[in-house]
Amino acid sequence: MSTIQDVAKLAGVSTATVSRALNGYEHVSSGVFDKVMQAVGQLGYEPNQMAKSLRTLKTKRIIVTVPNIANAFFANIIRGVEEAAQAAGYTVLLGDVGFRGDSEDAYAGLLRRKEADGMIFLGHTLPASLQGLIARQGAAAPVVNGCEFSDDLGVSSVHIDNARAAQDVMDYLYGLGHRHIGIITGDMGSPISRDRLQGVHDSANAHGHDGELQVVNGDYSIESGADMASALIALTPRPTAIFCFSDDMAFGALHAIRSAGLACPADMSIIGFDDVRLARFGTPSLTTVRQPMRDIGRKTVELLIGIMDEGVTERVNITLGHELIVRESTTAPRS
Repeated sequence: MSTIQDVAKLAGVSTATVSRALNGYEHVSSGVFDKVMQAVGQLGYEPNQMAKSLRTLKTKRIIVTVPNIANAFFANIIRGVEEAAQAAGYTVLLGDVGFRGDSEDAYAGLLRRKEADGMIFLGHTLPASLQGLIARQGAAAPVVNGCEFSDDLGVSSVHIDNARAAQDVMDYLYGLGHRHIGIITGDMGSPISRDRLQGVHDSANAHGHDGELQVVNGDYSIESGADMASALIALTPRPTAIFCFSDDMAFGALHAIRSAGLACPADMSIIGFDDVRLARFGTPSLTTVRQPMRDIGRKTVELLIGIMDEGVTERVNITLGHELIVRESTTAPRS
């Protein structure tokens, strides 16, 4: 009786490629698929699906944990995850874990009990119950991070260059003539917030205005954007522009500006981060940094499938591009 190894040898491909072809994955080229099918026919190979299931213990399910599914940023990433997972024959188990480590560990338990094949986490900390697995298997463990790049996590990841993106924002504001700029960060326990703040300081130092920055800490929510913007508005000198580390906080800042009887951008410019769908429909429309949210989701799935189905054992960190989208919420400061 012929084996999958026999088929792979005759077709001149790996056994993983034979498996993908037989399971109908879309990312197998037509030429490779034809070679595999020709070898299957020539050898009379018939995969034993029951034995395959018992041997691999595949559930064809992956877990995705997200800090806040109500945030449009994460919702768009999940769309990309779903698209890529379905194309590869996997279903997605979604966990909205907030900032509760015990909740995320509960989902991680599904992976440890072999009730799922892999896990993508979109937060900035590795679930405590998986730390032993990562210590033993390293990058070969079926765990991938999206958004929050950190060497300390020890897993493959997909992200943008957050420091560079923040630097681009600040360079743009300085180019408009702003000097007193307010910054509303996110949770400073997050690598994203720390990287963005580093980019802010890099640009401010390069332009000679680091001492004029006014930095307050938010938590990425609309409410914190409104509260922190109100605090910045009360300062003397008052910032002529506010850079918020998320679009949600920028929406809150716009509310605070209107509540204070000010106008955007005439009295104060506002910039967000992410380019969620509502950013272009507000009044004024929001200048922001566009992240490729759906691509982040798709790429995390591709990395995870590489580990689960192709035996990838080396850590891969993918940096995707970003774009500064200029809209109505920014202009030069009043002289």
